[in-house]
Amino acid sequence: MKIERLEDLIDWTRQTHQFLADCTGHCANKQKDTLASWLLAYLADHEKALAATIGKIEKHADGKALHTWIYDYLVHNPVELHNRCSGKYAEMGVEDIAADIFTTHNQVLDLYHSLERRADIDKARELLAELLALEEHETMRMAQQVNRLHEL
Repeated sequence: MKIERLEDLIDWTRQTHQFLADCTGHCANKQKDTLASWLLAYLADHEKALAATIGKIEKHADGKALHTWIYDYLVHNPVELHNRCSGKYAEMGVEDIAADIFTTHNQVLDLYHSLERRADIDKARELLAELLALEEHETMRMAQQVNRLHEL
């Protein structure tokens, strides 16, 4: 996906979370380890809800902010996802699944941190800050749930 404007970035973020939702959901039923299957099912629901929330933010965002050009994005290496789920989560353990998901989320967070610092337009900076806060909050929620899974 070619990202030139803030609206492209938001759409890419929504698609990233939807891909994670689809892939973890697909692998949850194939996972033999019960805890890993539970984690994948939770992640699928969480990522799906996050994708929907990002879609709502995009619909209600300021048009000028959405049309802001993002030149710095081209310098940053975005998270690369494949168009199809490879099924890798069905073979991974709980720790590896969590590490992979958190790596993706941390890459998104790093990108948003970088862009927020460089935004010249107030409305764009506010929108990036809102999305960054959402990503940070949801990543923390996921971390809490993963930690609770270890208590079982």
